[in-house]
Amino acid sequence: MLKSLACSWLLAIASIPGIAQGTHPAEISTREGRAVQAVVAAQLKALAAGDSAAAFSYAAPSIKQQFGDAEAFMEMVRRSYPMLISPASVSFFRPEAGDGGVTQDVHFREHEGKLWRARYVLRKEPDKRWRIGGCVVAADNDASTT
Repeated sequence: MLKSLACSWLLAIASIPGIAQGTHPAEISTREGRAVQAVVAAQLKALAAGDSAAAFSYAAPSIKQQFGDAEAFMEMVRRSYPMLISPASVSFFRPEAGDGGVTQDVHFREHEGKLWRARYVLRKEPDKRWRIGGCVVAADNDASTT
């Protein structure tokens, strides 16, 4: 299941223009950028609180379909992405837009000091709310700037 999740997240990222072609996507408006960051921050807050239902509520329909319920989603996060649960610090990069989606990079520092960079992919749903369609996390160094 983890491989299929990683593949679907990578496909989601590759489907955003600019990411797959190696060009630079456009910046989004300040208002939309704040909305995107608020969704990611709210999911992180829910993860830290252990509120699986709230964390799952920020997932896109494709992620909800893939996991089926909030507990399965939360178990996957605990097992595969523990660094997202209650990090010592979180810094947001500028979100970038492509056709129908936005990438939001986030820098995490664990309490032990290890650094991570996550790339979230969000899409605006028909109800006009941003939802998280995937996240890829990789080890980072302190050279990144937000």
